Amino acid sequence: QVQLVESGGGLVQAGGSLRLSCAASGRTSNYYAVGWFRQAPGKEREFVAAITWSGGSTDFADSVKGRFTISRDNAKNTVYLQMNSLKPEDTAVYYCAAKYYWGQTTLSGSYPAWGQGTQVTVSS
Repeated sequence: QVQLVESGGGLVQAGGSLRLSCAASGRTSNYYAVGWFRQAPGKEREFVAAITWSGGSTDFADSVKGRFTISRDNAKNTVYLQMNSLKPEDTAVYYCAAKYYWGQTTLSGSYPAWGQGTQVTVSS
C-alpha cells in the first residue's frame, strides 16, 4: 500500500502561482504513475495532470495546458504540480492519486490510491 500526502495549497490572487507537492511513502515501487485531480464545490472530481514515475510521460487537461506543469523527484518520492496564471475557476480541493499503469489517466476510477487533498483558493 502506498500513502500519499498533499501539501502546498492556500489562498492566492488571480494570476498568481502555487506549487503543490504529493509525497509518497510505503510500497511506491508498485505504482507506475501519479495523477492530480481537483474537485470544486458542487462539481465532480476532474482530472488535472499525470506523470509516470520515470517522468517519461505526462498528460494534462486542456483547461490547464500552458499554465500548469508536473514533475517528480524520485529521490524524494514526490510529485509536484506547479500552477501558474491561476484563475478563480481553479479553486478546488486538489488530490493526488497513484496508479499501476499508464493509460486512462483521466479516469479517477483507475487510481486505487488517493491522498486527503489540499485546498486551493484563487481570489479575483
